[in-house]
Formats: sequence, C-alpha cells, structure tokens
Amino acid sequence: MNRVNALFKRLRKDKRCGVIAYVTCGDGDTVRNVEELEAAGADAIELGVPFSDPIADGPVIQAASMRALANGTTIRDVLTIARAIRERSEIPLIAFSYLNPIMRYGMERFAADATEAGIDGVLITDLPPESADGTFKRAGLATVFLLAPTSTDARIRAVDRASDGFVYYVSTTGVTGARSELDPMLIERLQEVRAKLRNPIAVGFGISRREHYELLRDKCDAIVVGSAIVRAIGEGRSPGEVLRAITA
Repeated sequence: MNRVNALFKRLRKDKRCGVIAYVTCGDGDTVRNVEELEAAGADAIELGVPFSDPIADGPVIQAASMRALANGTTIRDVLTIARAIRERSEIPLIAFSYLNPIMRYGMERFAADATEAGIDGVLITDLPPESADGTFKRAGLATVFLLAPTSTDARIRAVDRASDGFVYYVSTTGVTGARSELDPMLIERLQEVRAKLRNPIAVGFGISRREHYELLRDKCDAIVVGSAIVRAIGEGRSPGEVLRAITA
C-alpha cells in the first residue's frame, strides 16, 4: 500500500476530511513551500507539472505555469523536487500533469522515474480512463481520474474502475480558480456520486475558504486547495511573506 492509499485509509478510520494542497513546481521555492504546507496541516501534496497549455486551469495557475516555464522548469526538475521533499518527509506526493509532457518524456520512463523519486500517485487531467494502459499501476503509483458534475453513471463506473488512489471530483463546470461561493448543487450531486464509488473521493476546483471545508467535510474524503495557495505564492513579495500566506 503506497502513501496515498494509506492516507485515505487513515482518514476514513479517523472519520476526518483531509486537505490536499496543490503547488506548481518551479514557481517559487517549491520544496520550502511544501514543507510549510505540511507543517500547517496539509495531508498530501499535488506537484503540478508546468505546461504551456493548461486548458483545465484558470488564470492563477496558468500564470504560475508560465513563471515556472520561464524559470526553465522541466519534468526532471519536478522529479528533483520530489526527491528533495522525500528526503525530509513522508507526505504523499501526487504528480498533477497534462498528458503531453508525460508522453514527451515517455510514459514508462516517467512511471519508473516518478516511483524512484518518491512520488506516490499520478493525476493526468486529460487522460481518459479508457486510454490508461496500466503503466502507472504497474509501477506502484496510485492513479487518479476526474469526475465532473456532468458525468453520467457509465462514466462514474468507468472512472471508479480505473482509479486506485482516489477519485477527483471537479466541483463545478469550468476551470480551476478560487471562488467565493460553491455551486449550490454541489452537495446534492456529490452525495449521489459518492454513493456510487468504491474509491475515496476528493473535491477540488474553487475550494478556497475554511467555510468551504466546513461545508464539505462530511461529504467527501478530502478537499483540494490549489489556486488560493498558488496566488499567495505568486503575490508574495518575499519568501517570508509567501510562507506566512500559504500557512494562513
């Protein structure tokens, strides 16, 4: 059992909703920021692979990708970051990427190198479950697929079969980005979907406030916070200010 599976087993045993924090690798001091996020209570980390065409992401994470790419960040750098985190921490690490960079790197090569670097799971936003060939599972990586409010029962079953870490439920139709209010239909739809899954379920996109967590904590196994953290990293005027902001 890898760290992702162990985390969700522990969360269910403790009857607690976990917090997964997203960061774009190469945007700021990623290793230091992850250390601070873990100290502040994050249960797992999504390591975003910067990409030039992040079609599922809103302007905040798009900008972070552009900053990271301008810094020359590559998949090799993401793996180096993962190794540095793993030297100091056992926090579950999930590589969050689009398919193109992974294909360019080589699927099997990435699976092997990610495992060696201490990464525990992979979430490729634009990889449909029908196209997953088991490469990541064979390498011992938890595989994560997306569901949306528009997902049919057939799609829910397909994603549940293909996933072996958790299912990522996108809270609303649209792109990532911090929102002041959640979709009013989210809770009802989330409960319907959760009842049909064998896997744990995490909710992301738009989760940015403690009130959101309080609303969702009994309805899912974990929540994902991305844009709110990435914005704090991008807007920080000094490393100390960044660390204080992401801790908050």
